Amino acid sequence: MLQLIALVPLLPLIGFLINGIGNKSLSKSLVGIIGSGTMLLSFIISLGIFFELKNSEVSAHTFTFFDWINVGNFNLSFSFLVDPLSSLMLLVVTGVGFLIHVYSIGYMKHDEGFAKFFAYLNLFVFFMLLLVLGANYAIMFIGWEGVGLCSYLLIGFWYKNTSYNNAAKKAFVMNRIGDLGFLIALFLIFKTFGSISFNEVFTSAAKFTSGDPTLTTIAILLFIGAMGKSAQLPLYTWLPDAMAGPTPVSALIHAATMVTAGIYMIARSSIIYALAPIAMDIVATIGMITAVWAALIALTQTDIKKVLAYSTVSQLGYMFVALGVGSFTGAVFHLMTHAFFKALLFLGAGSVIHAMSGEQDMRSMGGLKKKLPITFITILIGTLAISGVPPFAGFFSKDEILAATYNHSMPMFIVMSITSVLTAFYMFRMLFLTFYGNFRGTNDQASHLHESPKSMTIPLIVLAVFSTIAGFVGLPEVFSEHHALKSFLSPSFVFTNGRFSFEAASHVVEYSIMGVSLVVVALVYIYAQKRFAKDVYLLPVDESKMTLMQRLSYRKFYIDEFYENLITKPLDKLSTFFYRVIDKSGIDGVVNGLGKITMNGSKNLRTIQTGNTGFYIFSMVVGIIIIMLLNFILS
Repeated sequence: MLQLIALVPLLPLIGFLINGIGNKSLSKSLVGIIGSGTMLLSFIISLGIFFELKNSEVSAHTFTFFDWINVGNFNLSFSFLVDPLSSLMLLVVTGVGFLIHVYSIGYMKHDEGFAKFFAYLNLFVFFMLLLVLGANYAIMFIGWEGVGLCSYLLIGFWYKNTSYNNAAKKAFVMNRIGDLGFLIALFLIFKTFGSISFNEVFTSAAKFTSGDPTLTTIAILLFIGAMGKSAQLPLYTWLPDAMAGPTPVSALIHAATMVTAGIYMIARSSIIYALAPIAMDIVATIGMITAVWAALIALTQTDIKKVLAYSTVSQLGYMFVALGVGSFTGAVFHLMTHAFFKALLFLGAGSVIHAMSGEQDMRSMGGLKKKLPITFITILIGTLAISGVPPFAGFFSKDEILAATYNHSMPMFIVMSITSVLTAFYMFRMLFLTFYGNFRGTNDQASHLHESPKSMTIPLIVLAVFSTIAGFVGLPEVFSEHHALKSFLSPSFVFTNGRFSFEAASHVVEYSIMGVSLVVVALVYIYAQKRFAKDVYLLPVDESKMTLMQRLSYRKFYIDEFYENLITKPLDKLSTFFYRVIDKSGIDGVVNGLGKITMNGSKNLRTIQTGNTGFYIFSMVVGIIIIMLLNFILS
């Protein structure tokens, strides 16, 4: 199967070409089969590669397809790296991607851009697989930019809506800020190591001393790139706005794959970060602040997709905290479990929106439990998973991150524990507002309430199963001495092995933490049920009736307004000034002025062309006299 690695990204690319070129001639059923079929084949091959690698004595394989760039001392080949980390990511991208493609068949079946949508999805997966498989930073960067392009196309898919186009542009521009940091880091990596190939860079980096300024700079620049792609403070505001795209886009790009690219990139560059403790502290601190910040905003959002969007930002913060404290396996573990339960929650939200005829405001929902039983059960499982309730997947991956922060910093552990409680609260709030109480929508919406078709509910069921069982690959020491995922990923972090010592908490402490967290989640559940399940409380529509904290949270702490007034408007005014004064009056004025001088001069000079021979002789004599005088004066 390893020899078929090229087919993994190639198949979605073929799907993109077929559906893209034949979008007006192919039937919707054929488009769905091609788009989903190529993803299924990629997943099957990825699964075979995973098991072959797992049973192989060689932990990493590099496949070189051709020499790509040869300029002076710079030699770069187009190569793929297949190791435990990339093989796990292949399963996540192709597996979750396939389910989302199947779901899209039902969700987008009435959309006139059906074929174009599947073509974009396939293209996105192709670039994401390039990002994951690249054996050097150049191929990773191509995939990095490619998923950014596809994100722009998919967020603004319904391009007739101006606000959706603005959201797409916002995502594109804000990601470019982070990408600049990544690009500068790439140049600095080449200058420092003479290569951008992972094997050569990491082998050389391992010989550097801890705290080396160059490695610290590279690590910080790479993190700037990750901040943009993975929506961390201050570059996070694009992701909630990206909910303008169709719901499958939110599930694929902004929950399961693209936003985790920053996590993957830092995990892949683990040795650089292991030798840059300052950068590690920055990663952990920003991740912690982002996690609690986004959780506070999610508490009062009324749009069901916005709640999940800020939840994604918060969970990504969790992963960065894990990376920052050296728990690279913990970050990848939570990346995997998060891909399952967050994709499930987004697709479940899409099922609700589908039943509600496009309505996304939870204040207009309620009482959907009986009308959408499959959607309710699957969203309940996703909610329990993200809230950290055992035995669901989120419990184990969150526990690993909290254990790592407990050993690293007690204040950080306290903040992340509070964030975990906030997560449970806003998720149960979403669950109760949507499915419990009385229906608060219109009579027309009530008459059309129905469960989604099988093409949408089957992916929900599959994701719910994985959201339940995926955590068992990383059992904590109190349950098992064998951490299957850690053992599997160990070769990918070989350079960092032994550099971080995580002293396992005693079984008493571990059980105490689990017990307290369970009690707290139970109390949160009871409180949220009493407050939201029976229409007892809804966020006031009138902001004047909100408390200060409610208003700040509801308005997302006015960060968008802050950026608008501090950055956007001044830049708009500056660009207007340059356009009107420098460009139009200055540059255009000079160019147009020269043209006018030439035109007016020629217009006046042509009047001396009278056709009178005597005047010409007189002019010639005058000219000769002037030339003679000039020669006499200058000599």
